[in-house]
Amino acid sequence: MKNFFAQKSFLEWLRNGLLLAAILTGSGLAIGRLWSPHMLPARAMTPSANESVEGISRVVTQLNEAFAEEWRKQGLQPAAPAPMLAVARRLSLALTGTVPSVQEIRSLEAQPEGEQLQWWISRLLPDRRYSDYFAERFARAFVGVEDGPFIVYRRRRLVDWMSDALSANRPYDQMVRDLIDAKGVWTTHPEVNFVTATVVPEKGPDKAKLAARVSRAFLGVRIDCVECHDGKLGSTWKQRDFHQLASFFGQTENSLGGVQDNPKLQYEYRFLKKKETETVPAVVPWDPELMPQDGAARERLAKWVTAPGNRPFARAIVNRVWALMFNKPLVTPVDSIPLEGPFPPALEILANDFTAHGSDLRRLIRVIATTQVFQLDSRPANPDPAATAETDAHWASFPMTRLRSDQVAGSVVQASSLTTLDAETHIIYRLKRLIDTGGFLKRYGDSGEDEFGSQSGTIPQRLLMMNGEVVQGHVQPNPVFNASARIATLAPDDASAVETAYLAVFSRRPTPEETAYFTGKLQGTADQRGEAMADLYWTLMNSTEFSWNH
Repeated sequence: MKNFFAQKSFLEWLRNGLLLAAILTGSGLAIGRLWSPHMLPARAMTPSANESVEGISRVVTQLNEAFAEEWRKQGLQPAAPAPMLAVARRLSLALTGTVPSVQEIRSLEAQPEGEQLQWWISRLLPDRRYSDYFAERFARAFVGVEDGPFIVYRRRRLVDWMSDALSANRPYDQMVRDLIDAKGVWTTHPEVNFVTATVVPEKGPDKAKLAARVSRAFLGVRIDCVECHDGKLGSTWKQRDFHQLASFFGQTENSLGGVQDNPKLQYEYRFLKKKETETVPAVVPWDPELMPQDGAARERLAKWVTAPGNRPFARAIVNRVWALMFNKPLVTPVDSIPLEGPFPPALEILANDFTAHGSDLRRLIRVIATTQVFQLDSRPANPDPAATAETDAHWASFPMTRLRSDQVAGSVVQASSLTTLDAETHIIYRLKRLIDTGGFLKRYGDSGEDEFGSQSGTIPQRLLMMNGEVVQGHVQPNPVFNASARIATLAPDDASAVETAYLAVFSRRPTPEETAYFTGKLQGTADQRGEAMADLYWTLMNSTEFSWNH
């Protein structure tokens, strides 16, 4: 028996060793091509008619002219165009939560100069990293980040359901209708988790919380501020407006058969200064003419929320997608857009286009990425600090913002790999990425639902970047997982090593001064070359440039 276990242990060791060798061999072949400036390009998606350059040129021109007119009125000179790699980094951070890999940068640079931006967008949008990342961002707005009620809530299933819908480019209005009118069991009908996330034990779904989610997440209106009394904080909304919206969920219950509507139930509430509860009718707070007359309450509400004539619906998603791409919304806060305006011209132009083209999220993303304002440099044309506030307020330069915690975590992990960590990556690397990212976020801190509020770095965050296990583990000379060791081993010379490290971490090439300085540090390292490259990686990851979007 002892010999049997010894033999089994040896066979497992041999199997694991062969697997590791195969991974290293395959990776070595791929990485060997990374030193060539003309690596074969990755396969890209062919844009639909909605997303083609010809299809979006009119609305992009409208947006460019609207911003140009605003700059003229304010007497502002827009910043110069940003380098292509800076734009590529912004897009990668916005759509996947990570910096581009060196493999992706080589492929991008192999494209004709005038086609690089559209090629890059077309590569990212069909990537599962995009749908997974946006699904998580949407989930934070729709159901928050809490685990929710035990047993009846499966947040992960809801995120996966949204990711599948985004991957298929399902129209956004259809997704929202399914969420509002969801029925069934939370495991087999994942969209139901939008409702069960609010379940209170022995009471069922929280109608007020569902109304608040609908108004904020899908309509960009904070009508829930009057849940308890009229006109809170100067609001023109009345308490009755909010509870009439909540009444659409008055018949919603959760039972052994899952979420269903029970026609026998009614929504009742005791208003402020009233002695008794009263039955509250289901009435929408604006544009009642858009409300269908037939159907159950939630079905009618879902159709009203997503009706083409319901302008707040399009404005809300445009403002949120803009915020995800710039780390800053057009209207702040992202879920509080005045019902009657005034509205930034860009918000109205994009909302019109979004509605006219069937709530196509991919088209919306492509339009925003193709505009002049998204491609401006972050360095304003006027270097006077006094002019910075005006420049930022009118989008005359790309806003410099601190990366969200998820973007920092994703970038640390991706920058330590020369090849792209995506759905096609070996399972070992994907599992390690998942574990490392989760561990980093627990210590770094998660902004939760408030992803676009002003964020400042903390001392614990700086200490985590300098001394934390995840960063240290990703810069140490480990040839199996870390780019620093592979660069040290495979780079043909010191200048190539420094350039590749800069591309991996910053998505740009070093300046001549930076090249001269770091090649000087690498010269003569010989047996300590791996440690020297690890030091370079640590230095770059702990710089301000790495943790900011610009």
